[in-house]
Amino acid sequence: MAKKVVATLKTGTGKNTTKCIKMVKSPKSGAFAFKAEILPNDQIQAFFAKK
Repeated sequence: MAKKVVATLKTGTGKNTTKCIKMVKSPKSGAFAFKAEILPNDQIQAFFAKK
């Protein structure tokens, strides 16, 4: 089983996405909440730029 995992990691598949977590303040209550998404690497900057 371990050999299959190592072989899969060497192919480079699965490395083109990133889990992004952003803290967002609620306008209604003022409390903070976390917004998490799994995004392609080329969309990370846009995720953190928008409010």
